[in-house]
Amino acid sequence: MAYWLLKSEPFKYSWDRMVADGRTHWDGVRNHQASNNLKAMAVGDRAFFYHSNEGLEIVGIVEIVRTYYPDPSDESGRFGMVDVAPVTAVKTPVTLKQIKADPLLETMALVRQSRLSVCPVAEAEWARVCDLAGVAVPA
Repeated sequence: MAYWLLKSEPFKYSWDRMVADGRTHWDGVRNHQASNNLKAMAVGDRAFFYHSNEGLEIVGIVEIVRTYYPDPSDESGRFGMVDVAPVTAVKTPVTLKQIKADPLLETMALVRQSRLSVCPVAEAEWARVCDLAGVAVPA
């Protein structure tokens, strides 16, 4: 299993909406590096759901339930999307400020490439954030 982080602006698509929908496609990614991260995802991988611009915090965990396929909103045909489903809300949101201040997380892609909307998360980083968030590391 691999771990990821997906950023969403809460006014466009919030954690509460993710939970209400029960499943959604993660579309609209137009950055090649972020798109390559989507392509690398496998069914069963887990991702942190991160509220960007407002909140700046990890608020939940989702599971990848469908691998990369074409994004019909991309007229160029170069970009795709994956489908995700909610796993759990975090007990305690983990803020970007906390992440930046934690020596175990200072090399996290979220910190190093702050504008990247789909980021890989190392296993040790995943475990640390889950600890800070008050959730068990999903198996």
